[in-house]
Amino acid sequence: MTPTPDEPALELPGLVRDRAAEGRAKAAATRARKVAEAEVAAVDPVARVVLDLPLAHLDRVFDYAVPVAMADGAVPGTRVKVRFGGQDVDGFVVGRAAASDHDGRLTPLRRLVSAEPVLSPAVATLCERVAARYAGVSADVRRLAVPPRHATTEKEPTRPEPLLAYDAGDAERAWAAYPAAAPFLGHLRSGHPPRAVWSAGPGEDWPALLAHLAATALAAGRGTVVCLPDHRDVARLDAALTDVLGEGHHVALHADRSSGPSESLAQVGQQAAGDASRLAAGRGSGPAARYREFLAVSRGERRIVVGTRSAAFAPVRDLGLVVVWDDGDDLHAEPRAPYPHVREVLLLRAEQERTAALVGGFARTVEAQHLLHTGWAREIALPRATVRERALIGVSGASDVALDRDPSAGGARVPREAHEALRWGLERGPVLVQTPRSGYALRLACERCRTPARCRACAGPLELTGPTTPPRCRWCATEAPGWACDECGGTGLRAPVVGDARTADELGRSFPKVPVVSSSGDQVRARVGPEPRIVVATPGAEPVAAEGYAVVVLLDTWWALGRDSMRAPEEALRRWCNAVGLLGPGGRALAVGDPAVPALQALVRWDPAGFAVREAEERREARLPPAARLATVTGPPGALDDLRALLALPDAAEVLGPVPTRDPDVERLVLRVPRAQGVELARALGEAQRLRSARKLEPVRIQVDPWEL
Repeated sequence: MTPTPDEPALELPGLVRDRAAEGRAKAAATRARKVAEAEVAAVDPVARVVLDLPLAHLDRVFDYAVPVAMADGAVPGTRVKVRFGGQDVDGFVVGRAAASDHDGRLTPLRRLVSAEPVLSPAVATLCERVAARYAGVSADVRRLAVPPRHATTEKEPTRPEPLLAYDAGDAERAWAAYPAAAPFLGHLRSGHPPRAVWSAGPGEDWPALLAHLAATALAAGRGTVVCLPDHRDVARLDAALTDVLGEGHHVALHADRSSGPSESLAQVGQQAAGDASRLAAGRGSGPAARYREFLAVSRGERRIVVGTRSAAFAPVRDLGLVVVWDDGDDLHAEPRAPYPHVREVLLLRAEQERTAALVGGFARTVEAQHLLHTGWAREIALPRATVRERALIGVSGASDVALDRDPSAGGARVPREAHEALRWGLERGPVLVQTPRSGYALRLACERCRTPARCRACAGPLELTGPTTPPRCRWCATEAPGWACDECGGTGLRAPVVGDARTADELGRSFPKVPVVSSSGDQVRARVGPEPRIVVATPGAEPVAAEGYAVVVLLDTWWALGRDSMRAPEEALRRWCNAVGLLGPGGRALAVGDPAVPALQALVRWDPAGFAVREAEERREARLPPAARLATVTGPPGALDDLRALLALPDAAEVLGPVPTRDPDVERLVLRVPRAQGVELARALGEAQRLRSARKLEPVRIQVDPWEL
């Protein structure tokens, strides 16, 4: 019944009694909570808590009282809710104490979210050190280290690790080709922390060697963390560890378990079938599976962790070895603040926990060479004679004989020498052709005068998406079937920039009886079988051949060298070495390019170490990392001026810029100091960020030692 304006609203007696009872119950609950909070724990009643707040001026430890009800559960590493700034905030307990430096009354912990300790003391310290190293906030680092909670998974018990049965001699036999590996293995067994930079030889089965290293550490009672660029590498090492140790001794921490389309199991063979079944058998995917594996490590039931970036923070107990593979891959650089690099995180952890460290790859970065230059690490590499036995590497048109046979070898995209190499390889197995770009024809030009073909609607570049499709604009997708050159009136088109699809099309016409498969973009193949076929792939998307490739051909090497980047030559050599690393025994590699280019000379000699020495010397002369420490500050001009006013830079610091960016409202400042003053630079930037955060000034983006300038 709805009351009229002249009639008072009636309250039913039962409704009045219910509301009164609810009020009394709430009041009683509030009194009980206050009483419980007032009764603090008798032992260590103070909890040291770090807050999950990305504010630089709040990046410190806060003291809270521990209620009696939480005395047993609020141990270091557990998640809690606390009252801060008038609202409930997430945090972690990092310690308990008998007293606090705070003179007033401590606010009690609001709620114990979980009694599961997920932030170990070692990882908590590592997060603080990484934040200080990169002038960031430790809360941002902890988000990388601890995955989101999955309550249902947390209640499940973890299967204990099975007994280990591993023959220590297997590691010696696996690493026998590397003379310097024996001392490294010996120190690893004895518990000493050896440090090395490993240059893998062409055709090396690196997952098997890393698996034997992890097994050696586990046999000595120590754990291992191995960080890899992507999930395909994780899948390879996951399979190798299962082959060496069996199931139940390791976990793989990464976001994606899919490995892309692959060949049929009958074609790939028994090994690939085992890999696929292991990846699919009962391990699941998604947040629950990842949290389950994280808990297995945190609870001490698994001591070998392989994974991508976040695995560097895995809470492995009795850690004895950290490994980063292919540290030159930009996937190792975290794209979120404070932008740490996996290599630097693992090196900090190795120093903090006194563990062995290995930086490995087919190529060598300038940063890895700096570790050798300073004596921090020793080199593990193949003897030159062994390298020559494993692979034959050449450059098209490098000799007078080759040029006499094929005068166009110096300028042809796929010269006769490359076709002959492919023909030779197809008689022995699959061959790999690496091309640096995906797509069909990414750029078009007039066939007569070479003028770039442009869209008449928006002046964007024209492209071809397939052999039968008309040209279309890359910007607005407008088709141009009747295109004509504005300069000469010609209607013919040529493709100066060709992608993997066009390359596969051309090779399919040259070898009509041979199957041609592509691997690039969203269609990345994990493996191919041992049957003869041509595999066209972009860098990083090369599938693994069951018995290795007979031939590897590298096309368009000029394009990789022409990138606008300080790391262009180093990155080009890394991509080429990774492709050549997929060769089988006795395989051959051919690079199509200018033989006078230093990076190609280093590839032919298989001398990434010598190339890294040369690059390091050039950077030392130019005062670039790793000889110096750099930081970039990006933001609006006014914010940069405010930051400069707060910065207390070291005496030897140089301020370069500001320089404009692609955004007209944003500028970039570059700060450079000698390497010895890098800690002071990071400290000054961190202090300036805290002051700006406390004053609620406009934020700026700070990157210490950015991967790219």
